[in-house]
Amino acid sequence: MAEISHINLLCTDFAGLSEFYRSVFGFQEIEAYRSPIFRLPKAGGVNIGFNAPDAYELLGIGRPADPAGARFIINVEADSENEVRELAQAATAAGATLVKEPYMTYYKRYQAVLQDPEHNVLRVNFSHPV
Repeated sequence: MAEISHINLLCTDFAGLSEFYRSVFGFQEIEAYRSPIFRLPKAGGVNIGFNAPDAYELLGIGRPADPAGARFIINVEADSENEVRELAQAATAAGATLVKEPYMTYYKRYQAVLQDPEHNVLRVNFSHPV
């Protein structure tokens, strides 16, 4: 069976955004994948790759017409409601924007909604047993 190894973000500041996720969430870089245009932190079951803008040409893909529009959501699972609050606070201190204060969703997840320093949507969640 195939599985997803990592999701890539095309970034303006790939090294800085990688460092944001590493410093806030404690992800460790997989140094074997480091290149002048790429970083890959280990982020649990699916890793997050950070590409420099050079990747558009390298991969032969066009740039999005509206780079400010949300196209995906990065979800980070916390161990408790308190950790959701702590991580949201650490993320904002590191340059993220808090979009929605931590709250209980109808599907029993305590979550905070943020945008990382490059405006990607980021949710920090704690899943209550259902």
